[in-house]
Amino acid sequence: MRGRYPSGPEFVAKLDGSSQAKERLQVLLETMAGTCRTGEACERLGISEQRFDQIRIEALQAAVHGLEPGVAGRPAHAPHPAEVEVERLKKQLAELKAERDAALLRAELAVTLPRVGGVEAKKA
Repeated sequence: MRGRYPSGPEFVAKLDGSSQAKERLQVLLETMAGTCRTGEACERLGISEQRFDQIRIEALQAAVHGLEPGVAGRPAHAPHPAEVEVERLKKQLAELKAERDAALLRAELAVTLPRVGGVEAKKA
């Protein structure tokens, strides 16, 4: 058989958490793997069988909840208020440049094109 050997309940030691939580999880996994009986697990943890059942249900429910599929991809980027202001100012600048260009074009046309009807109306 190729590949790594499977990790057992001792893998819990590599996880983050308090030593008590790690011990509880390791004993829980040992009982599920069949290497430790429930009575022995209760003695090691110093709890009753009812409490052990509660811990097992809570741990397995948390595991199921943690393995639910999530939203695919990265979380949406929330723009910084400064970025929003920069975009607003860029848009405003573009509008002002368009207005300026239109005004310059009107002024240029007024200077270069003869006045139609204006000069003839004065002579008549």
